[in-house]
Amino acid sequence: MLSCWRVNILPDPYAESVDPSVQCTTCEAVCCRLTVVLMPEDHVPEWLIHRDERGMETLAKGEDGWCVAVNPNTSGCTIYEDRPAICRKYAMGSPSCRDERHKWFGDTIPTAVHLL
Repeated sequence: MLSCWRVNILPDPYAESVDPSVQCTTCEAVCCRLTVVLMPEDHVPEWLIHRDERGMETLAKGEDGWCVAVNPNTSGCTIYEDRPAICRKYAMGSPSCRDERHKWFGDTIPTAVHLL
């Protein structure tokens, strides 16, 4: 006897809150100024790790406040394939992304410009 299973796939309410018009290329990677606390499962190069006096590990920041893994010429992550889990979870266009952009740019958040 063949039985059928019916699976109800509910839409992800978080995914619905992602704004597809938000692009990393238009905001100067402001999320890369946030403090990134490293977890034991994160494997980043030692020279990118900052340890505070209590031993907490974070991604190091340059004097300008940007993550040292960011390429200053492209705003791209130089360890993208091996970036920390929290960076992987930080979705482009998500509510937290848009909130950080708003804090940085105020009401004049840049958008992509398309030339005809």
